[in-house]
Amino acid sequence: MSEEEKTRAGRRRGIAGLTISVAAGLALVACSSGGNSPSSSTSSTSARARTAACPTGTTTAGSGAPSAVPSSNAGGLPVAKTIKKSDTSTSIVINPKGAQIQCATSGVTTTHDITYASPTTNGKKSDLKLDIQVPTSTSGKKPLVIYLTGGGFVMADRTANLSQRTYVADQGYVVASLQYRTTKDGATYKDAVADVKSAIRYLRANADKYDIDTDHVAVWGQSAGGYLAAMTGATNGEKSFDVGDNLDQSSEVQGVVDEFGPADLSKLAADYDTAAQKSNYAAGNSAAQWVYGPGTKKSVADRTSEVAAADPATHISSRTAPFVLFHGSADNLVSPSETLDLQTALRAKGIESTRYVLTGAGHGDLSFTGDTSAALPWSTQETMGHIVDFLGQHLK
Repeated sequence: MSEEEKTRAGRRRGIAGLTISVAAGLALVACSSGGNSPSSSTSSTSARARTAACPTGTTTAGSGAPSAVPSSNAGGLPVAKTIKKSDTSTSIVINPKGAQIQCATSGVTTTHDITYASPTTNGKKSDLKLDIQVPTSTSGKKPLVIYLTGGGFVMADRTANLSQRTYVADQGYVVASLQYRTTKDGATYKDAVADVKSAIRYLRANADKYDIDTDHVAVWGQSAGGYLAAMTGATNGEKSFDVGDNLDQSSEVQGVVDEFGPADLSKLAADYDTAAQKSNYAAGNSAAQWVYGPGTKKSVADRTSEVAAADPATHISSRTAPFVLFHGSADNLVSPSETLDLQTALRAKGIESTRYVLTGAGHGDLSFTGDTSAALPWSTQETMGHIVDFLGQHLK
């Protein structure tokens, strides 16, 4: 371990409020607040030692359905039976079996159902909502983190992953979780990226209301949300995605956290067995609709010009934000090589990128499949510590 990694590990061990109470049988990790990590000193009479349950959402956290699930196939998932071992020579491998996060008692004020944009898709207007969490432990402007849930490109439940979002907010960040348009709305990736950028401009325009430091904004997403985070950060400065209101505000971000997100959709199942590849590349599935639009009979198996344009790697420029990427070595829904190839492309263009591989971890929270433990590697002190470290380095 390098000296820099030792220093970061020490900071993570010293972060107050890092223990968890996990409800048995639940994949959605429930944080309990207060206290310090086991390696930190505690005082039963201090404010930090008081405990209270972190909020938990009414839906599962993290990834949602995988990005290649056909919208008409709600019951079946294109799960790989075999996964080719990924190259980790340019990544940091971690064993995510340590203690879970705990939210502290600093306090977070949450505002729900804020309409940030009202775009029209195929002639139908819809109001897009966000929920925002503002930490109250400190005064003044605070960096902004935009959270983008997964959902297989077919749904975008902004209430998901409340525990991890609250944990990040408790570290001193304003955290906004977005609804964005999906294939169910007849949208493509272009619409969803435009939605994310609309939300960033809206929040910059309303920075005083929510105590936002407009100079320090990051995007953080999981699965399909990771893809959108990558596209948002890669396209810094591309005005074609800036449509709608508040165009006097910048949509650029200063950091990207991409957890197990796809990138080159023509290689979505590159690490998998033949059957999984056939399912992932089925003509007209949600991945194809995400690129080509509703009603398409095409597949993403071929790297057409449209598929290439939907790949964050093709948008990298000198204005692209720094990245941190995460992938589970046992992810059987999005090939681990997706984030590896994206990191390679980023570094080739001189963009800072760090990739973590979580040994034995799968594709986020899979409680909807009956796997009640898959989410745990993604909410350990170490995994979340790397995210907080990255945000601290680039936003504070």
